[in-house]
Amino acid sequence: MLEKALFIASSQNPKVKHLLKLYKRRDRDKSGQFIVEGFRELSRAIDNFVQIQQIFFCPELFLGSNERSLLKRAGHAELFECSKAVFEKLSYRDRPDGLIAVAKQLDLGLAQFEKSLPDNPFLVVAESIEKPGNLGTILRSSDAAGVDGVIVCDRCTDLHNPNVVRASVGTLFSHNLAELAAAELAEFLKERQIRIVAATPDTDCLYTEVNLKGPIAIFVGTEQYGLSDTWMQFQRVRIPMKGQADSLNVATATSLLLYEALRQREA
Repeated sequence: MLEKALFIASSQNPKVKHLLKLYKRRDRDKSGQFIVEGFRELSRAIDNFVQIQQIFFCPELFLGSNERSLLKRAGHAELFECSKAVFEKLSYRDRPDGLIAVAKQLDLGLAQFEKSLPDNPFLVVAESIEKPGNLGTILRSSDAAGVDGVIVCDRCTDLHNPNVVRASVGTLFSHNLAELAAAELAEFLKERQIRIVAATPDTDCLYTEVNLKGPIAIFVGTEQYGLSDTWMQFQRVRIPMKGQADSLNVATATSLLLYEALRQREA
């Protein structure tokens, strides 16, 4: 057992009960905390200065040899070594790797978001995305394409959902993030003179035919209904569909749009 780590052998331990509550959005919002599970996810959280408050670990489930050094990088986090049975109760994964952390929620306000924006921002706006896996994948693609900021508009899925963390493979923590209502977002984009490009099947304009350089925000919408009417008055683009399906998965569509923007911006 690591020095200063307390051992937990009972699932009735208050610390265990508190962590389990954090799987519910209501309790995450109430406590201002969220769950980070997995070696890569926790490593990226620490690398990006996320405030880790507690770490629950089980050496019996470690998959490599670097877990203990990662625990030593966790600053002032409380450490709890768990029995295998307790850890498997805590984990939401089929194959846990022995690491779960409780962290302070990220600052998702506009003031903090604006501080980190360059003069020529490349943004993604995800409106009312319902599935955590899709939102996490959008974050992962945004990280890969060098996006300057991701805004969640009129959220359906909480950015602190454990499945968002997982699907993003921890790239959630490398992003400049904000959560905004539509009215606040529209005002912000207008003030900063950031062009809106709305992804939709309802246009003749292909995404490869539009200028994606300069200050830009690429909008993607709900899996079932797409973007709301608020954003459809702006530049609309579509991805060509040659089969029977009329649209792509929102995360897949976002990846295509982002890499076209990256191609143009680096040309």
